[in-house]
Amino acid sequence: MIAQEDGAIVAMLPGERRAVGVIALIAMLRMFGLFALLPVLSLYAATLADATPILIGLAVGAYGLTQAGLQIPLGALSDRVGRVPVIVGGLAIFAIGSVVAALGDSIWTVIAGRLLQGAGAISATLTALIADATRTHVRTRSMAFYGIGIGVSFLISLIVGPLLAARFGVTVLFWLGALFAIVAAVGLRALPAGIERPARSGQWNLASALRPELLRLDFYVFMLHAILTASFVALPFLFAHKLELAITAHWKIYIGALLVSLLGTVPLIISDERKGKAATLSIAVGLLLAGELILSFAGFAVLPVFFALVLFFAGFNFLEAGLPARLSLLAEGQTRGASLGVFSSSQFLGAFAGGLIGGRFLASGNPADVFFVCSLLAGIWMAVQGFGRSGQDT
Repeated sequence: MIAQEDGAIVAMLPGERRAVGVIALIAMLRMFGLFALLPVLSLYAATLADATPILIGLAVGAYGLTQAGLQIPLGALSDRVGRVPVIVGGLAIFAIGSVVAALGDSIWTVIAGRLLQGAGAISATLTALIADATRTHVRTRSMAFYGIGIGVSFLISLIVGPLLAARFGVTVLFWLGALFAIVAAVGLRALPAGIERPARSGQWNLASALRPELLRLDFYVFMLHAILTASFVALPFLFAHKLELAITAHWKIYIGALLVSLLGTVPLIISDERKGKAATLSIAVGLLLAGELILSFAGFAVLPVFFALVLFFAGFNFLEAGLPARLSLLAEGQTRGASLGVFSSSQFLGAFAGGLIGGRFLASGNPADVFFVCSLLAGIWMAVQGFGRSGQDT
């Protein structure tokens, strides 16, 4: 992995490569426990005792509520006590939540487990650890590599999740989530020695994490994950009931769309790589909007649904990697964990809101209603961003 500094090519140091690789692997293992459930959890939740559309949406997005509430304090705590203790504790809580959900026989128990999963809120701390372990001029690429790792986890999860759920039941995915959290905690031992701890701030001050340029990015990631989660509340029902696809066939559409979407994601990354123009973000949001509109009005056959998901994933993958990279460069060193905590809280609060939105509008029995609301959210995002603006970092 290389980067540009004053026109010269600068390679990442071996310790930087190792640190980023280990942290990306930890994130991949942890996120598998969440991503693998996305294509199947709403259908599973619908079979549980006391299930209603709102509770189904809550089961999908509940983890986002506790994630949102704890990212800021745990990110700030990591600024003071170190990243690794916070990460280990978060993984332990995530594992406990996964076991609770696996043992549940009602939707309320699954919701409780999902809330506990979310309480292991370490996304901000993992991202801050990457920033601690890398130099400024290689950080964007480091964050991109981290984002690629999460993208790979997402890809694998969309294949493995439906297949394992069809063969062994959805509960096996919760058990795997617990196992992978334990493996990830052990994997921290592979981090290189000598990662410089952040300088301790004399007080718990979040003012620098609430600057307008950071709040803008916080809003963007809230919208991104609200749209994603709401869409995945509805997509399994669209596939199963509208397209009449067996659950073992769902992954083929997801993976095919993800792979083809790289034809859109890669050019966005290349054009955005140097400083990141606002116009590039607007294009990505436009892809989300187009995908949701197609799902709303043409989600009656496999081909238009596939094309819609290609557009959606092209925009999503770019934004998922690009937004935290932008924020890590803007955040101040002593409060980087807190700044990334606000960002991650916004991300997971968006997931929680998306679960509720998906459940509320799925109550009509028509998944297209959910996709239309998601298109409205994307339209609001575009209005805030301002289509065609350029020459700005955010």
